[in-house]
Amino acid sequence: MVRKTTLPSQPSVPRRTSPRSSLRPYLRRQTSPLLTELGTPCKMAPMILEHSKRKASDHLGSESPRKRVKNSHSESITPEADGKPRVVPFPEKPAVAEERNGEIEFRVVNNDNSRESLIILTGLKCIFQKQLPKMPKDYIARLVYDRTHLSIAIVKKPLEVVGGITYRPFNTREFAEIVFCAISSDQQVKGYGAHLMSHLKDYVKATSPIKHFLTYADNYAIGYFKKQGFTKEITLEKPIWMGYIKDYEGGTIMQCTMVPRIRYLEVGRMLLKQKEAVAAKIRAFSKSHIVHFPPKEWKNGPCKIDPMSIPAIKASGWSPDMDELARQPRHGPNYNQLLHLLNDMQNHGSSWPFSQPVNRDEVADYYDVIKEPMDLSTMEQKHEKDLYPMPDDFIKDAKLIFDNCRKYNNETTPYAKSANKLEKFMWSQIKLVPEWSVSVPNQTTSHLNPCCEVHADVPEVSGRISRFYAILDRRFGCGDDESEIPRDWKKQQDVHQRKW
Repeated sequence: MVRKTTLPSQPSVPRRTSPRSSLRPYLRRQTSPLLTELGTPCKMAPMILEHSKRKASDHLGSESPRKRVKNSHSESITPEADGKPRVVPFPEKPAVAEERNGEIEFRVVNNDNSRESLIILTGLKCIFQKQLPKMPKDYIARLVYDRTHLSIAIVKKPLEVVGGITYRPFNTREFAEIVFCAISSDQQVKGYGAHLMSHLKDYVKATSPIKHFLTYADNYAIGYFKKQGFTKEITLEKPIWMGYIKDYEGGTIMQCTMVPRIRYLEVGRMLLKQKEAVAAKIRAFSKSHIVHFPPKEWKNGPCKIDPMSIPAIKASGWSPDMDELARQPRHGPNYNQLLHLLNDMQNHGSSWPFSQPVNRDEVADYYDVIKEPMDLSTMEQKHEKDLYPMPDDFIKDAKLIFDNCRKYNNETTPYAKSANKLEKFMWSQIKLVPEWSVSVPNQTTSHLNPCCEVHADVPEVSGRISRFYAILDRRFGCGDDESEIPRDWKKQQDVHQRKW
């Protein structure tokens, strides 16, 4: 079994610690991998003490070597007047200070039947259940205690869990799925989340062949994961992860690819040093760092003066046109409201057939029938480029999605029903924005109830798909409500992945 591992504390001065808390298993690959092939439990090899290794919080006050820069002009007031740039202190998060002082520690645990592991896992389970209220409690408990999953927890003495991450490693496929990630509500805004993710990345890199993380994030978590290096652009090939990770409705799949030579606990300090080095180079060729005396005209108080009469402003190349350009809004007046509407549509339970463009290889004749294809991801790209200045432009593309779906699919299929539900939801959200002068159609009109219409150009549904739905009806007794089909059954079917 995989034993629990205590991630290292980070003291700035030597202090007495227990043998367990002084282990540093993931700093170098001198330790044996924690995991073997998925599903094969193994014992952790003896880990090497590395007291001589530099900790993430060491040398907080040390200064990096600087190159000399030109002296500032005598008439200016600047911190670099002596030729040495000002050293910006590293902004230490409370989480780092608490770990260094021994107030918190990071432990890697899994269900190995030991008392401490079960206490920590139970604490994690309770936090996940509280912070993720929409997730079934028994589902959370099953995954947290699952022996194929690992968890990294933030623990305060004595064994008080304040947050953590549960993940499932797929070593042979070189990626891991982050299943749950949460911090206790009364312990947030301390930097725990970022510090926890840094520990996880360093640990996983040093103890396994994993190079990538995948996770499903809701709207509230997307911002956090972006700050931790995750992106919505999935570069990992689908055959590697498709069917292996859990698919959540209303979530956005995100990926993080780790940089092999980076120690993530040191990233903040490393970037600060790089920024200071770039600033030093700029100071050698620019005067932008010089702070000048105020104009003489302001001696008796501020008054209106010509900006171009100030020599430094004139030398900088500034012009009134540049100032006017900088004051212009970045996006149109409807950008934010349309963005919220698009996000709500993407997270709706009936949006799954329209999230991505139809795969030409999977549905060969789709583009012969549909001449103007559209999907929600394409709408997101167009919205980011400000191609929807007015709500009518947005609605036109959204209606194109629904009309295409009803044109290609029979009205009794889940795809046409999903189009009807999503369109109805869209109009209900538009009605909540009175400043949009958009005529909301009556919900009894035919375009919201296309099942009552006869479409002459609807292609015949293939026998394979007809047989598929007939099997579902017989097996599950489904009526017209597509939601009655169990999701795990739908996911296992080849045709569920094929969107029309």
